[in-house]
Formats: sequence, structure tokens, C-alpha cells
Amino acid sequence: MARIAGVDLPANKRIFIGLTYIYGIGRTTAEKIIEKAGVDRMKKIKDLTDEEIDKIRKVIENEYKVEGALKAEIKQNIKRLISLKSYRGIRHVRSLPVRGQRTRTNARTRKGPRRSAIALKKKAGKK
Repeated sequence: MARIAGVDLPANKRIFIGLTYIYGIGRTTAEKIIEKAGVDRMKKIKDLTDEEIDKIRKVIENEYKVEGALKAEIKQNIKRLISLKSYRGIRHVRSLPVRGQRTRTNARTRKGPRRSAIALKKKAGKK
């Protein structure tokens, strides 16, 4: 089992699929990494030599932000938007969709489960 960027890659998958298990690497990026490293894309991860794994690891370290560094950068960008009090920052704070989607209906993924009308009536009755 190969370990790249702190992630154990599945041994029985082909290398271009296995690399997508790393946060920040999709199919297209995986193809580019394999091409730069000079490795056969159809090889399975268990069949890779240590030299090939090192080549792939070096390409990822030198040219791409993945895993922790990428997550930290994304969080930092969101904090920046919030501190600027931009429209997008305010939407992040309120847990509402950021990219212009409607919220009258839908948006349940971002807003969370519906608050039932009964629960709201009970709260109003207690006051």
C-alpha cells in the first residue's frame, strides 16, 4: 500500500484512480501528475516500484497544494471574506448558499433540516 501526502492509497486500484483519494486531486490532475512522473497510468498501485512512488510524491509536493495545506488555504479565504463583511462572507456566517442559489425552497443541505411549525408554536406558547 502506497502512502502519498499522508493518505494510504488503495492497492487494487489503478494509479490514476487511486490518486483521487487525495484531497485536492481529481481525475484530470491525477492524469497530469502521472504524465509528469513518467508512470504508466494503467498500472495498479500495488505494482508500483518505490522509485515510481517517489517520483509521483515529488511531483505532488512541488507543484500542487493538497490535503492540509489546501484545506487551510480555503479556511483562510473564507475568514478573509467574513472579516471584510462582504456579501459572500455574510452568507457563510449565516449558513446560507453563497453562490446565488434560491432559498425560498430548497437549500436544505446548507440550511439544515426544516424546523417544524409545531416546534415553533410550542416556543411561542412558552413565552
